[in-house]
Amino acid sequence: MSILTIKQLDEWMIDNCYNDSYAIGNRNIHEGFGLGTFGSLYVWYYTERGQRQNLNYFQSEQEAVAFAFKIITADKFANRHLIGFLKDKLLEELLLELNNRNIKYWTDQIPYGGISDPRYRVFVFGCDLNLTVDLKEKYNQQNN
Repeated sequence: MSILTIKQLDEWMIDNCYNDSYAIGNRNIHEGFGLGTFGSLYVWYYTERGQRQNLNYFQSEQEAVAFAFKIITADKFANRHLIGFLKDKLLEELLLELNNRNIKYWTDQIPYGGISDPRYRVFVFGCDLNLTVDLKEKYNQQNN
């Protein structure tokens, strides 16, 4: 499939379960990057606190979409979905369940209540989110 229009890019993002982290098509965001128009041009922009800064201008929609597609697919968080936010004791249990389901995942560790109280985040990719709804309900708890 060739993605030539903003509408096609938006549909591709939906079909591949990308997050609404970019203002593409009908996706509204409060802060971040987006693709739109500026007069007769297409523009890649950044918006923050209601202020839009136009970053790149394009003569054609196809050129703008190709630029946006490259940025979005290179963003390591654009198609990752948080299904687990937990303490160490539950991490192995969740990872075992994902392995049993043959679902690829990515994990990291962040300080939560300081260095002595870390939390582990577990992400799945793309539409595997639909296969892990039960796990998200069980393991994505802030106070476990």
